[in-house]
Amino acid sequence: VQLQACGGGLVQAGGCLKLSCAASGNIRTINRMGWYRQDPGSQRELVARLSPSGDTVYAPSVKGRFTISKDNTKNTVDLQMDSLKPEDTARYYCNVAGWELIGTDRQRNFDIWGQGTLVTVSS
Repeated sequence: VQLQACGGGLVQAGGCLKLSCAASGNIRTINRMGWYRQDPGSQRELVARLSPSGDTVYAPSVKGRFTISKDNTKNTVDLQMDSLKPEDTARYYCNVAGWELIGTDRQRNFDIWGQGTLVTVSS
């Protein structure tokens, strides 16, 4: 299973950006999709996460400004980021966990990360 993320870039404070992440491979089921971020010198932190049932978890700092969504038919997860602030500047990583098919009758758990995409918000 592989992840391909796109989006990000430079935006002024108050602006918006959209990140997208697509999972590909022999995916049987996806249990969890989410976005995390990390800036230099800090630990990676949760931004938003989706469960298979559609339940969402947002970091308090982004709640009301960011929206996570998914397309089950395409195995994609998006993060719409509105009202961006300079403190949102970080490298953003998508994370997907689930089960992949191995051969015809076996499956294997996976929990993988995208390559990261940089979001820079100027004041």
